[in-house]
Amino acid sequence: MSIDHDRLFKQLIQTFFEEFIVLFFPTMHEHIDFRHVSFLSEELFTDVTAGEKYRVDLLVETKLKGEDGLVIVHIENQSYVQPSFPERMFIYFSRLFEKYRKPIVPIAVFSYDTIRDERSAFTLQFPFGHVLDFRFFTLELRKQNWRNYIRQDNPIAAALLSKMGYTESERVELKKQFLRMLVRLELDEAKQRLLFGFFETYVKLSDEEEQQLRREVSEMETKEKEQVLELIISYEQRALERGREEGMKQGMKHIVQTMARKGMSIQHIASMTDLTEEEVKQLLENK
Repeated sequence: MSIDHDRLFKQLIQTFFEEFIVLFFPTMHEHIDFRHVSFLSEELFTDVTAGEKYRVDLLVETKLKGEDGLVIVHIENQSYVQPSFPERMFIYFSRLFEKYRKPIVPIAVFSYDTIRDERSAFTLQFPFGHVLDFRFFTLELRKQNWRNYIRQDNPIAAALLSKMGYTESERVELKKQFLRMLVRLELDEAKQRLLFGFFETYVKLSDEEEQQLRREVSEMETKEKEQVLELIISYEQRALERGREEGMKQGMKHIVQTMARKGMSIQHIASMTDLTEEEVKQLLENK
């Protein structure tokens, strides 16, 4: 199943918007009044020429300190290499400005695994004059050294360790430090699960690496050891439960579809399986 990178990043940054800004754009953070933050609905733009539709990832309406007018922060996650991306950022900027008539702060987050020197501007010029110089803020995650962030008590830092620059031999240490950060943050369960799910999407250790992780955690001398071990065990148990639930669902789906192939009606199947007729219909539709 393909990963919806944009949805994952949107959910993460929307939950921890201020933490994202203060971590990667501290000068910008000094000017934003975070008492006034609201998330705008998604914007869908159609490129008639290319025959494609583009959905703006995240729009945040806020204020600058000491000013009355509103500004809009546009954060765009780019999960694949696209040479024309600066032009697309300009098109987003112009269409958003046309609609809202408010100052737009454009931010691009490059989250793919290759290391490139991404452009942060879109220009139009002629031999006889300069027409346009559009610039946007950028964050290239793969260029960030993950070890520079492990002392940060910032949930965004913890989650995005998974997209920063690390080697294959550092994967176990990477997850160990992520778990230590998670323990220190003392978040509620919903936010903790969001961070854990994001990290696990991009850094999935092998069974051998998980065993190594557990050994290294067991050898830790800090007071965090028991808490980190508890965290590992709790998420292993949840993974097993999800696996069992999925297995049971697939088993019931097979039974229902078999009964339907034998000519049984939805009402009959429902009475035989203790499912509602709606649940039977859903299982039959998801073939």
